[in-house]
Amino acid sequence: MYIVRMSATMNNPFNHIVEPLDPKEPKQQFFNLSKLGDPRYDRLPFSIRVLLESAVRNCDEFLVKRSDVESILNWKQTQTQTVEVPFRPARVILQDFTGVPAVVDFAAMRDAVMKLGGDPEKINPVCPADLVIDHSIQVDYNRKSDSLQKNQDLEFDRNKERFQFLKWGSKVFRNMRIIPPGSGIVHQVNLEYLARVVFNHDGYFYPDSLVGTDSHTTMIDGLGVLGWGVGGIEAEAVMLGQPISMVLPEVVGYRLHGTPDKFITSTDIVLTVTKHLRQVGVVGKFVEFFGPGVAQLSIADRATIANMCPEYGATAAFFPVDNVSIQYLEQTGREADKLTYITKYLKAVAMFRDYNDPSQDPDFTQVVELDLSTVVPCCSGPKRPQDRIPVSDMKTDFETCLGAKQGFKGFNVPPEHHHTVVPFQFNEKEYMLSHGSVVIAAITSCTNTSNPSVMLGAGLLAKKAIKCGLSVKPYIKTSLSPGSGVVTYYLKESGVMDYLSQLGFEVVGYGCMTCIGNSGPLPEPVVEAITKGDLVAAGVLSGNRNFEGRVHPNTRANYLASPPLVIAYAIAGTVRIDFEKEPIAINAEGKEIFLRDIWPTREEIQAVERTFVIPSMFKEVYEKIEKVNERWNSLVAPSDKLYTWDPKSTYIKSPPFFDGLIMELQPPKSIHDAHVLLNLGDSVTTDHISPAGNIARNSPAARYLTNRGLTPRDYNSYGSRRGNDAVMARGTFANIRLFNKFLNKQAPQTIHLPSGETLDVFDAAERYQQSGVPLLVLAGKEYGSGSSRDWAAKGPFLLGIRAVLAESYERIHRSNLVGMGVIPLEYLPGDTADSLGLTGKERYTVIIPEQLTPRMNVDVKLDTGKTFQVRMRFDTDVELAYFHNGGILNYMIRKMSTN
Repeated sequence: MYIVRMSATMNNPFNHIVEPLDPKEPKQQFFNLSKLGDPRYDRLPFSIRVLLESAVRNCDEFLVKRSDVESILNWKQTQTQTVEVPFRPARVILQDFTGVPAVVDFAAMRDAVMKLGGDPEKINPVCPADLVIDHSIQVDYNRKSDSLQKNQDLEFDRNKERFQFLKWGSKVFRNMRIIPPGSGIVHQVNLEYLARVVFNHDGYFYPDSLVGTDSHTTMIDGLGVLGWGVGGIEAEAVMLGQPISMVLPEVVGYRLHGTPDKFITSTDIVLTVTKHLRQVGVVGKFVEFFGPGVAQLSIADRATIANMCPEYGATAAFFPVDNVSIQYLEQTGREADKLTYITKYLKAVAMFRDYNDPSQDPDFTQVVELDLSTVVPCCSGPKRPQDRIPVSDMKTDFETCLGAKQGFKGFNVPPEHHHTVVPFQFNEKEYMLSHGSVVIAAITSCTNTSNPSVMLGAGLLAKKAIKCGLSVKPYIKTSLSPGSGVVTYYLKESGVMDYLSQLGFEVVGYGCMTCIGNSGPLPEPVVEAITKGDLVAAGVLSGNRNFEGRVHPNTRANYLASPPLVIAYAIAGTVRIDFEKEPIAINAEGKEIFLRDIWPTREEIQAVERTFVIPSMFKEVYEKIEKVNERWNSLVAPSDKLYTWDPKSTYIKSPPFFDGLIMELQPPKSIHDAHVLLNLGDSVTTDHISPAGNIARNSPAARYLTNRGLTPRDYNSYGSRRGNDAVMARGTFANIRLFNKFLNKQAPQTIHLPSGETLDVFDAAERYQQSGVPLLVLAGKEYGSGSSRDWAAKGPFLLGIRAVLAESYERIHRSNLVGMGVIPLEYLPGDTADSLGLTGKERYTVIIPEQLTPRMNVDVKLDTGKTFQVRMRFDTDVELAYFHNGGILNYMIRKMSTN
């Protein structure tokens, strides 16, 4: 049972606005914000109202002050200022790739508190936390009816030790619930099952809100639950009772109007929105959707748009609750009494929306709009989710990318090689591969598998394709990994699952698979052909991320597409096709079949959805979700309050973060004569910094595992080994697509500057550390974009990187760096490495004064005699407190050891 510490106490200065929601139930109360009597409240964006309610309810004049409430009410007048406010979310959500290191940190923190003379049981979540095991399953088997069972068996065999550790955590830590493997993808389970929308707890009603250790936590914003991704380190502090310290955000109003064409999918809309908002510039801001167009979107459509929030750079993408939201809750099996109090509460506090009523439109920082009738079918790629391409332009765009210089839209293939064809044998038949050949086609990811319209659309397209005599070449790795069992249920009930299976799209698992890089191996003849021809082979997936090296090492071009388009490109076998002018295939009778001949309309899809997506499905699946996995149920785990670390384990290891920790704070120290470990460009992602997928056989991590007696088949993935710092330190900057300016090529290597040797990044860092030399990283714009990966900060910390100097940062990654005590430095406006003449081969001294203030400028001195200023991106006083403590976890340990 969850225990939540409420702040509705005698000390709360807003207790006078507490009243019963229903006079017949006087013990069920709420803070009636309308009784504040403040006209500013009715002009606040709905998302800001959620922040305000949390501040009012939790106001104790210590962690949350009356002045914080005033700051939020005064939101409109503070747009040009940096105003820091605390936020206490109602809950935390984790997945296992980020959840395992969080539980490892909690176990190690208990040890550290014990050593400092405190009570280790104080290290315990006080804020409810749900952990969904969804990132461990891989597409090892596909195209066969037993693929699901085989993949799940392999998942358990590979990850038994991790699962036992998580089960230990679920026993010893209060307020932590674990959803077993095989249940679904965290964000879809959150949407369909975990979301409360309104909490009814401890005698109070209040809005559901959350932070999560996965950047796509924002998906829940589509249901009117305010949530966003944070670093795992920051989430741990929230679980321990700390409010999030955040800068009160600007809110961009995104007005939707018009009606989408009957052939348009929600994926097309979201890719259009993603590109548009990237151009607008919404990094660090909230986006709140409004306008009559929103009323036409289902909750699944809204959730798809909100899911991609990290790809357009916003903190949150909020759709306030309306009647469609309530209908969705009813459809997904929520009880009638909950729907009643949710509606009544939200209307009482003016958080219930009518999108057709412009009088409800609040004030926004700025307003942008999209006419849904202008949206066309599209994909995104070949390397970034914001690089949208109309489907009609895919062929010419890919061919342009082939010859363009190496970059986000270029592969630098010489013109004479553009038409290279490589024959190969597969299952005793000969096939051909060329640039643009599709070798992976995956219906995957929380972004789209949560949406019945696109999933049923894919099924109907498959049905029409089969009836036209079309098929998918057997060497293409096809897969279907739904986000919950409900998807399989309605695909079977509607009769389309058989057609998907006939095209090779068998259910291979319930989890985050191809989209996270758990795509599994390609057939060896396919890999040999790609390598022989140095081909730019393609993956097409219904995911949200397509960064280099993420999906699969052998697919250099990866495109995000709707599930129906995934099937279409799988049938075509190439992305070098113009569907409007060229047939998708020629059937056995010699008839040309065009995509328009088999594409289902929105009306066809909606008719099937109305008939087959029903509440009883959701109830049946979720009633048994925590008990249905027999292997999980039979797992035996210890229940000791302190974890007994196994020195032989290659999965779970006590991290060195707290070694030598003492109670006394040390004054901040300047960084003297640091070398640059890596000189990087723009849009370096957390996948580049800390890859989640394949462990290459020639990597430092592979050498470590081999020395521990493991064979390559037992390496598993970096993501699965996030509980072992020795593996993760060696996996830092181990992405084969990392482009380091020192080398002027893609490789997980760098130059050890004192010797001039080219080494793996870990080996170079180790040599610097042995010499006592501090390290820096130089980078361009959007450093750390992508997943909210705490190891992308922990890994650099373990390599001895004291600071990063970049032109700009992705929000969550900057927070993670702060959380680990790594200094995020930012060039002043107008400055870049090029404009300052930096090569990265200089030695850098960063002057850190004893008296620090948020966002202050500091001096950087080079051994060449040059001096320039940079901004230190500690944005709040709380972040400075974390830095003085050597990171957020050290801060929490000291706090827990003295209380």
